[in-house]
Amino acid sequence: MKKQQGFTLIELIMVIVILGILAAFALPRFVDFGSQARAATVEGLAGSLRSASAIAHSAQLAAGQSGATSVTMEGQTITMVGGYPTADAAGIVNAAQISGVGITGGGAAAGSTITFTPSGGGAGCQVTYTSADPSAATPAARVARIEATVTGCN
Repeated sequence: MKKQQGFTLIELIMVIVILGILAAFALPRFVDFGSQARAATVEGLAGSLRSASAIAHSAQLAAGQSGATSVTMEGQTITMVGGYPTADAAGIVNAAQISGVGITGGGAAAGSTITFTPSGGGAGCQVTYTSADPSAATPAARVARIEATVTGCN
């Protein structure tokens, strides 16, 4: 009687085939992490902008100031318009301490818009900050607005 040692070639081939089939079904679920990471970056950036805007607004109110009076946060001077940071490097970018993302537009005037886009993000993968406009007709436009768009994070 002969004693078997190890696996036969057929058994090894079957194990490799089964692993190949499992990999074919599992791999697509893990391939698209890049778009999910960009979407998470956009949501995190939007949260940072909301917090920084609210903190700057609160600092201005706590100091008994209003309107376009700048505030100091962590040693940084933040320019303000309508009680909220301006939509430029001296305003919201300074307040939120943003770096490492694409920045387009911006301005110190009331109602200005600045857009932040993560690396590799498309046109629909961005955060838009609009500075407050105290002379606007609608109450919603009198405060700073942050809008996150993640539809194009591919």
